[in-house]
Parts: sequence; C-alpha cells; structure tokens
Amino acid sequence: MAKKKTKRKQKASFFYRTRTNFLTGIVIVAPIMLTFYLIWWAINLVDGLIVPWVPKIYNPSTYLGTDIPGFGVIVFLVFTAAVGALTKGLFGRQLLKFGETFVDRMPVVRSIYNALKQIAETVLSQSNNSFQYACMVEYPRKGIWAIAFVSTDTKGEVLEKMPHNEMLSIFLPTTPNPTSGFLLFVPKQDVILLDMTVEEAAKLVISAGLVTPPTATEIAAGKKAPTPK
Repeated sequence: MAKKKTKRKQKASFFYRTRTNFLTGIVIVAPIMLTFYLIWWAINLVDGLIVPWVPKIYNPSTYLGTDIPGFGVIVFLVFTAAVGALTKGLFGRQLLKFGETFVDRMPVVRSIYNALKQIAETVLSQSNNSFQYACMVEYPRKGIWAIAFVSTDTKGEVLEKMPHNEMLSIFLPTTPNPTSGFLLFVPKQDVILLDMTVEEAAKLVISAGLVTPPTATEIAAGKKAPTPK
C-alpha cells in the first residue's frame, strides 16, 4: 500500500510540475508570439495597400521574382517623410492649402477629413504632455476607486460651467483593453496622483490587478514587483 501511495504521489507531482511548466511557458511564449504575429500582420497590411501603387519598374519583386516583406512599409515611411518635408516649404504649404480648399467644397468628405485632421493634430501636438501621471479617482461611485490617467488641466467652457476653479481632464481606461475608456472631468482635490509610471499603471489595468508595480518603499529596499500566480 505504501508503494502504491508513493507512485500516485510521484505521478501527481509529475503532472503538477508539467502543468506548472506549461503555464509558465505560456506566460513567456504567448506575448512573444502575439507580438511577432501583430507585427507581421501590420507589415502585410501595409504592403497590401502600398505595393500595388508602386510602378513595376521600381518594385524589386519585378527583378527578383518574389515579393519582399516590408517593402510597402519602407515606401510608406519614405513617402510620408517626403510629404512632411514638402509641406514645410512655401510651395508645399500653398499646395496643401489648395487641396484643403478643394476638400472643403465636398460635404461628406469635408466632415471626415476635418475630424481626422483635428484628432491627429491634437494627439501629435500633445503627445509629450498627455498621460504623464497615473492617478486614482472614485468611480463609478463613492467608495470604489479606479486607475486613470491625467490628460491635462480642464480648460475652456467646461471649466467655466463647473463650480470648481481647478479641475483635471482624465482618461479612465477599461480592462483588459486600455485603449477604450471614458473622459472624465474631476475636481483636482478629488484626484489622487500615484508614484507609479503610466506604463506600470497600464500593466496594472491590462492584467486586471495581477501585475502590481512595487511601491517606493519596496524599490528603496531593493524588492521587485510580485509576479502573478
């Protein structure tokens, strides 16, 4: 009986170690594979959109007999940089102004173009100032706290119509997709700024609280962030 129990324990221990090793491997391999897959998918998407517009005489596949992955990405980057350099000059600015005047005469296209342009200009112009701080706010009700990101000080009509003199515009992300969320205007005194970086807060949101960054005390003591079980 003792031998049978020992064999069962060894068998259970073997399957337990195998299961643990497999889960550990998944945690390591899955993000790497997913990253490479998304990069490969993006390259193929850009190639599929750009390469057909490239004249055959300038396409290396015409001479090599096979497509070159990433050729469309290179063409896109070079073309975008060239357009940016062109619009810095007087001729380029006049050409851009003429194009925008032509677009403004097209009702549906005008609305789409102006909306996308405003979004792009806002994101690019404030990329160095957006989401510099992670914070906590009471949401969706008092007593329940959520991780959020400070965007900027609230300005304009929104601030004028509020009873508070100082307010913050914050972005409250959703789990596990932090790219979607809510824009909230919160009184400054109701926002608790965190010492963790925006990247660490994003990891906390994406992992649903499983990946917790170390506190300032733990960092000073040389401790690392706990890993998810």
